[in-house]
Amino acid sequence: MEGEDERSEDVHSFSKASIPKRIAICAAGALVNIIFAVMVYFIVMATSGVYISNVVDSIIPEYAAEQIGIQSGDKIIEINGEKVSNKYDLDNIMEKATGEELLLKIDRNGEVLDIKIKPTEVKSKVTGMYLDEKCKVITVEKGSSSEKQGIQANDVIIKINGEETNGDTNKIIEVLQQEGLEPIDLTLKRGNAEINLEFTPDTVSSYYLGVNMKLAPDTFLNRCFYGLIETKEFVFSIVDNVKQLFTGNVGIDQMTGPIGIGEMVSKTNGVKEFVYLMALISISLGVTNLLPIPALDGGKILILIIEAIRKKPMKPENEINIQLLGFSILIALSIYVSYNDILRLF
Repeated sequence: MEGEDERSEDVHSFSKASIPKRIAICAAGALVNIIFAVMVYFIVMATSGVYISNVVDSIIPEYAAEQIGIQSGDKIIEINGEKVSNKYDLDNIMEKATGEELLLKIDRNGEVLDIKIKPTEVKSKVTGMYLDEKCKVITVEKGSSSEKQGIQANDVIIKINGEETNGDTNKIIEVLQQEGLEPIDLTLKRGNAEINLEFTPDTVSSYYLGVNMKLAPDTFLNRCFYGLIETKEFVFSIVDNVKQLFTGNVGIDQMTGPIGIGEMVSKTNGVKEFVYLMALISISLGVTNLLPIPALDGGKILILIIEAIRKKPMKPENEINIQLLGFSILIALSIYVSYNDILRLF
């Protein structure tokens, strides 16, 4: 567009437009990516999803729900003041539970009951490492037992407790699910070297009510309702991933570039998975492009905001230098991400 990369005196050029118009033009491409992804994801979820309601179907024996008398058919409306519309709301609330007593608001045959319940604690082992199907470590979570004990991305687990894994990740999962907290003997292949170490996974507590929820009736309105909920969760998860990247909870080595995306596309199973991945890529591009980084649309928007505050444009040479710096950083990042993608493939 005339006047976008360099100033123009044409009254119809980009540089002569008002700042709000220029911001809208810069944001348009990214917003189209986001809107397209949201529409595609909603259509997929509304036409092919399985929706689970907030109505109790059955009670799991020996869990808290059985002990305090929750019944099949009870509708869980709220937990500690947070509304529950479906199973996903319930799961999100229980993920934050710490074992303290919870206040449930339940609709039982039209009567609203307030019930106090202390959720059941279930302990499990967590490693903080994520493996592909061939026992190769894709990434290691920061602060996890794996990171603390020296496991690195691209390590390959070739033996566990002296037994060859033969590239079968299920063997590792089976050992981790066994009772007891004794150290696990791991043999890792790192490059051409073999490394032996005693590994002790973290033990974490999760809390459950002990209820199975009913499927929602398959109606048009329910499909739209649950499709919207799924779409909201999808959008928030993308935003949360970006947030975690900037807070350091997710490392740059966990990012995926064109090579990694190509591999994921090749492994999609069916139209639904392919369309989901297409939506994921589209919204990721849109959100990333709006980040206030020079050379991206978000960087251009930031410069325009600064121009609005200063009430005068930035010097062309300064703006060009800033954009070149941002472009150089993006190229370096692309090379690094592509390098990691290649390592994961081999």
